Amino acid sequence: MKPLFTLILSLLTIFTFGQNVSIAPAIGKAMIAHPGPKPMRKDTVIESDTSKENKEPRYFYLSVNTDVLVNAKGGFAKRFSPAIEFGRTYGIFDIGLATGRVSTSGGDTVQYLEFRPTINIFSKGRFAEGLCLGGGYVFGAKQALMTEICNSINFNISETVALAVVQGYYFFDGTNSSRSNQYMGFAFTYNFLRNHSVNKQRKKAAIVSDN
Repeated sequence: MKPLFTLILSLLTIFTFGQNVSIAPAIGKAMIAHPGPKPMRKDTVIESDTSKENKEPRYFYLSVNTDVLVNAKGGFAKRFSPAIEFGRTYGIFDIGLATGRVSTSGGDTVQYLEFRPTINIFSKGRFAEGLCLGGGYVFGAKQALMTEICNSINFNISETVALAVVQGYYFFDGTNSSRSNQYMGFAFTYNFLRNHSVNKQRKKAAIVSDN
């Protein structure tokens, strides 16, 4: 009985030792292959923003237009064509919605609403030249369809205030008739730029870069 017990104990010892020998290399290999979580590294590559459109200012603006028709008959009230435009600037491109009157004399048939996009086709320091192409509707008029083409010379007094000399044409179309009017005038623009904002810094850089 004793020899049998000794033989069984010896076999268990050999089996246990063999298991430990086979497991140890596997554990060692696993530890070598996966030594543990590596510390996070900070990405030292910083991409610079070199695209021009992302460096251009974007902001809302409000313009007051004081135009005078130059090929119309009548006094000042019939010739004076005021308007207010509110929109947003995307670099050199403006998208605005304007409302005004073809003349200050008359009733509801001279009130209009117009979609007016404008693009700056040239700029040099504080000066810029703009081109607008508008389309709108004159309420209650027989020639209700209104289109506009205009050209402006703009001077940026500061980052927030600008003055422009404007000249252009209104075209009015109806079912049986049409007409056109030429105008000249001034536009006063206020840009809604917060102090110390990125857009104000970009606007400042745009108007002083070529001075």
